[in-house]
Formats: sequence, structure tokens, C-alpha cells
Amino acid sequence: MSKRMFPPDVLEQARSVQEGWGQIDENLAFGSLNLGELVTGISQIRSVENNVERLEKQLTEMRNQRDSLYQATWDKVKQVRAGIKASFGDDSTQYEMIGGTRVSDRKPVRRAPAPVQ
Repeated sequence: MSKRMFPPDVLEQARSVQEGWGQIDENLAFGSLNLGELVTGISQIRSVENNVERLEKQLTEMRNQRDSLYQATWDKVKQVRAGIKASFGDDSTQYEMIGGTRVSDRKPVRRAPAPVQ
């Protein structure tokens, strides 16, 4: 993401300027910039911010749904592996066919020797 080239409170500052500008002279203009353009910019910011918040909530819901689906699928995978292991054994070719590591293919556990004192 790019570095922001504006202060984090730009909306609050814009509202403050809008209020002060309206009290000074609503018809005052600086070149082509007038109070109406500032108000339009503020309104557009609000609209886009609302859209961003709505989309972030939607994205969060979709991520939660995705995670639930992954968890449910993982539970099914574990259940099938456990069933195959119980039916055919943990050293069977069937167990290997569904992604399990056969007992005979596993590396032996190597324990570190106890430290000498």
C-alpha cells in the first residue's frame, strides 16, 4: 500500500474548515474552489467510507465462512483416515493411499542423549 500523503484527521479538518468557511462567507471562492466543492468532497468521503466498512464486514463474513468450510473438510479428512486406519491398519497400502504415512515408512524417533553432568 502506498504512503498516505494526507493527515489521518483530514475529514475532521475539512468539516472544521467547512463550518468556518460557511460562517465567514459562503460565496467566497479561491480560484475555482468554492464551499460547494468542499462539501461535495466531504460527502464523497463519507460515501466511500461507508462502502469500505460494508465491504470489510462482508469480507470478514466470507473469511469466517471459508474457515468453517476448511475446518469441516479437515474434520472429514481426519475421520476418513481414522476409519481406514481402524479398518485396514496403520501399515496398510490403503492407509497410504489416503495420505497417511505407513508405520514401516516412518523414521524412528531419535532421542537426544541425556546431558552429562
